[in-house]
Amino acid sequence: MPIKRARRQNHLLYLVGCLVFSCGAYLFIHSELGTDPLDVFCLGLMRHVPVTVGISQTLVAVFCLVVAAMWTGRRPLPAPLFTFFFCGSIIDLLRRSDPARLLPLPATGTLALAVLLCAYGSALIIMSGIGIRAVDVLAITMAMKWRWPFWVSKGLIEVTLMLSGYFMGGPLGVGTICFLVGVDLLIQPFIAASSRILHIPNLGLPGRPLQTIR
Repeated sequence: MPIKRARRQNHLLYLVGCLVFSCGAYLFIHSELGTDPLDVFCLGLMRHVPVTVGISQTLVAVFCLVVAAMWTGRRPLPAPLFTFFFCGSIIDLLRRSDPARLLPLPATGTLALAVLLCAYGSALIIMSGIGIRAVDVLAITMAMKWRWPFWVSKGLIEVTLMLSGYFMGGPLGVGTICFLVGVDLLIQPFIAASSRILHIPNLGLPGRPLQTIR
């Protein structure tokens, strides 16, 4: 396959992954049963500061990337910054138009669909090899610096975001637990299924176990 064509496919896969993930994150918010830790923080911050989800997610990404860069002595990566801003902006647009109001689903059904979309969107972003999320960049850096298991550093960041957002008035609930448990558990099966059934190349984690980055 020509290099240019492969790159176009990788970027298309990345963009589709961002769109699918953002739709799932929006449905978490729409369900009013609680959302993912990052959006708990962002929506809580929005109660006190005139920002959008896209801007607040970008601020979180900047903080994570700057801290990681200071620890590693390397320049901050631009792709994760774009991922947070792009996904956050899509969420803003979906919240304004609110297309989920037309779905004939109860809140629990909306929440289940949200878990599936966020998990599959995350899988596509990882498989594209582009734009690993800034939270994961910082978590990997913490794990390497302090020799922690990755899930410990990732969990510490997410719990910090969750509690900070909750005390600012963010929507913490059963949906938050569903995100922490359901999405993480489904990402690896979705990557495997997409590789074997749909023959999508796994450029982000070829031959590596998912727990090394999630």
